[in-house]
Amino acid sequence: MTASTSRFLTAVALVAIGFGFGAFYSSTPAQAQGGARVYELRTYTAPDGKLPLLQKRFRDHTLRIFEKHGMKNVGYWVPQDTPAKDNTLIYVISHASRDAAKKSWADFVADPEWKKVSAESQVDGPIVSKVVSVYMDATDYSPIK
Repeated sequence: MTASTSRFLTAVALVAIGFGFGAFYSSTPAQAQGGARVYELRTYTAPDGKLPLLQKRFRDHTLRIFEKHGMKNVGYWVPQDTPAKDNTLIYVISHASRDAAKKSWADFVADPEWKKVSAESQVDGPIVSKVVSVYMDATDYSPIK
């Protein structure tokens, strides 16, 4: 592992901890406790030179379309250090529940406006090469609750 990769992973961990998220990885879906919102940490990797196009799509369209389908925008970040700063977008959205997340994502990808925006933004090739998603529950001591 390179020093910059280590710093990037540390930064991602600190962002999650700083917001009081209890992140975990599991092969079984996590369930929200007591009706609490479910948070989703997503990390997108863009092909070389495509991060500005990905950010433009989020800025101009994606956040609004997420809200249209019940996904709440919590925050968006880019790493400070290379090489990740040149190709990585990290964000957190929230959902009413895991079931709501599943429905919201299905409705989002089927949305005609999204299909048009997605196609137009990728006319010169894909702008996302990898997506990592982690569902999280806020801890009982998290300020975000």
